[in-house]
Amino acid sequence: MKVASRFALLVTLLVGVGARAQEALVSGKILNDETGEAIAGASVSLKAQGVGALTNERGEFEFRAKRAGKDSLVVSALGFERIALACDIDENGARFAIRLTRKAYQAREVVVESEKGNRFGVSKLASVEGTAIYEAKKNEVITLKDIAANVAFNNARQTFAKVSGLNIWQSDGGGIQLDIGGRGLSPKRTSNFNVRQNGYDISPDPLGYPESYYTPPFEALERIEVVRGAASLQYGTQFGGMLNFVFKRGAPDKPFEFLSRQSAGSFGMFNSFNSVGGTIRNFNYYGFYQFKRGDGWRPFSEFDQHVAHVSTRYAFGEKLSLSSDYTFMHYLARQPGGLTDAQFAQNPRQSLRPRNWFEVDWNVASISADYFFSSTTQLNSRFYGLMSGRQSLGNLERITYNDLTPRRDGTFNRTLIQGKFKFIANETRLIHRYDFLGNKSTVLVGIRAFRGETTQRQGDADSTANPNFQFLNPNDPDNSDYRFPNRNYSAFVENIFVVAPNFTITPGMRYENIQTSAEGYYRQISYDGAGNVVGKLRVDERRSRNRAFVLFGIGASFTPNESAELYANVSQNYRSVTFSDLRVVNPNFVIDPNIQDERGYNADLGLRGNYKGLIYYDLTLFYLRYDNQIGLLLKNDQPPLFLPYRLRTNVADSRTYGVETLIEADLYGLIFGQNPATSVSLFSNVAFLDARYINSDEPSIRNRKVELVPPITIRAGATLRRKGFQATLQFSYTGEHFTDATNAVRTSTAVNGVIPSYGVWDVSARYEIGAFAFEGGINNLTNNFYFTRRAESYPGPGIIPADGRSVYATLGMRL
Repeated sequence: MKVASRFALLVTLLVGVGARAQEALVSGKILNDETGEAIAGASVSLKAQGVGALTNERGEFEFRAKRAGKDSLVVSALGFERIALACDIDENGARFAIRLTRKAYQAREVVVESEKGNRFGVSKLASVEGTAIYEAKKNEVITLKDIAANVAFNNARQTFAKVSGLNIWQSDGGGIQLDIGGRGLSPKRTSNFNVRQNGYDISPDPLGYPESYYTPPFEALERIEVVRGAASLQYGTQFGGMLNFVFKRGAPDKPFEFLSRQSAGSFGMFNSFNSVGGTIRNFNYYGFYQFKRGDGWRPFSEFDQHVAHVSTRYAFGEKLSLSSDYTFMHYLARQPGGLTDAQFAQNPRQSLRPRNWFEVDWNVASISADYFFSSTTQLNSRFYGLMSGRQSLGNLERITYNDLTPRRDGTFNRTLIQGKFKFIANETRLIHRYDFLGNKSTVLVGIRAFRGETTQRQGDADSTANPNFQFLNPNDPDNSDYRFPNRNYSAFVENIFVVAPNFTITPGMRYENIQTSAEGYYRQISYDGAGNVVGKLRVDERRSRNRAFVLFGIGASFTPNESAELYANVSQNYRSVTFSDLRVVNPNFVIDPNIQDERGYNADLGLRGNYKGLIYYDLTLFYLRYDNQIGLLLKNDQPPLFLPYRLRTNVADSRTYGVETLIEADLYGLIFGQNPATSVSLFSNVAFLDARYINSDEPSIRNRKVELVPPITIRAGATLRRKGFQATLQFSYTGEHFTDATNAVRTSTAVNGVIPSYGVWDVSARYEIGAFAFEGGINNLTNNFYFTRRAESYPGPGIIPADGRSVYATLGMRL
């Protein structure tokens, strides 16, 4: 009886999978015929079958037809002419590009054509999307469903392969922590980008503490948006620009959908990702839970992570919609510490720090409203907040100190650094289209109010190897105890002036008011001639710093034809002194008490385009000016020890210029004609950078190379697509570069020195059949031993080796 029941269940599942396999995917994009802007909230449906979807902020829609065959595609949007298009949906589905005409302007015809889509996995943002302007800005969009990569373990080297000019630190095989930097800026915790999720901040404090401890699971993402330095006018003042993770939403064409992905890999890696979502009338919902664990490539590097997310969206008719998000993340990771150059050469897999741990708890939430006053005017207002914390525990002494020998104070105690973060903020944007010189121009105005508080405590913890995140003196930590209140108020405006149908000018400005404070104490440590601790003097501090300033920017775009755009922009940037720069007690570096904020600007000149969906290209010249840049100088202690240490201070002004190139071509389509079922493409992403210190009072660094700036980065590869199968072979190369302003090649502490050039091969493949998906691959195919960073603190100090060869496999099922 049990056998018969199981057989019946199996037949039922197979029939269901077979039926699902017959469903054809209908997708595309809805644009404004006059401006080329995406139309959000448009209704797209098949008349006979009664299935459809609403377009997202990018004007994109996607749903599954119940069957192949002839039908009528009906498209309607507020303020635009409704159209009905006769169509023939085949078993491979159909993709459309539809341009709608406003009701007030009847002269132009509605343009409907089958889209020769870009399936390369990278594209650019539209000029206007939702309540944001991207005209004439250097930007990239990574579409996760169109790439073959190890997304189960957040492999950034593969996922960001087609974003030009990135330096990616690779010291976390599980993909818990994202470390990327663009145009020679430090990759550390992606702190030089304004990091967002669904459009709102997710770092502890965007100005005072921009380091990102939370990275969303790539499996949960629809796309990743990267906007370079010109994003400073809309999203914040960072030199690197804006990085936005956009989550998937629930299936638009069914009330319930379940997705389960189970992955396993080398070194005890396991990942379980499960999501649900759907649409019930005007209500859309999506949620997931992820559990991920691993033992790590090196000893003492095990971790486990839990992430949960839920989002909802309800449309109150055509004009008003409300959305909400909540995300929770917790992870605990053991950190094997750093190595010296000699230790890395001897055995890069060894670990000398068995007692180091790192723990993060993250809670972020938002609620937002979108209101369409008319077809030309839209308002978005979002309240969002964060309540989170991070704790690092371990031996912070120089890596030359054995973990099994006493510290310089004679104890085996570990150091605990505890940070707690909370903020609440609002960002409100109003966008309006209006007539200018016979064309439709667009103005965007916005305001932002932010109120946050960070507390940071540092002191002794126990001497065990367990993750006991408790101070020995909780009421009076041994090193420091600070509170950092922060207030930030800003307003911005940008305007796209459509001077001619193919030429625009986009000026903008941003006003910032920043109020930061520091209240607390630290203990000044003194040593005797043998290097032993002989005293700790408590120093109480109470400081505040208020700043108000205006940033300006301007961009221009010329589009000679549908396949090319020439664009240019220049925008001012600003980076305030972070809380970490104010007070952290660390034996590996010292912070200048007079450290100042940084200023500068980004300038771009680029040519980009998409030729019939067969060739995608983006070629950019850029110049980055960075005044009063904060960096690290190699110094020596006072006699008699003369031990080397690093001083963090304003080292000099700097300039970086470079060339960023990305080109991908469908060779199969160019030779045999474009085929929706088959393509063979090659891509090349190459960046050349030159960064130098100028105007410095330090002769040891004048005209030296800026640290963390690889002179060349290359990411290139080939992708084969055949119906439900896709495979990518990729090569990544990063040139030799330095880690401090004095360009030291090697030091005894290993926190300074050169990063040797390295090259890595990766291969990934996936196959989808009906409701099932199979993925797998090999990272670091040739098992190279290399490192991408030297850390002065956690997870070091010292050289942090990248992982050797690893394999992974994923089984997915969608019901």
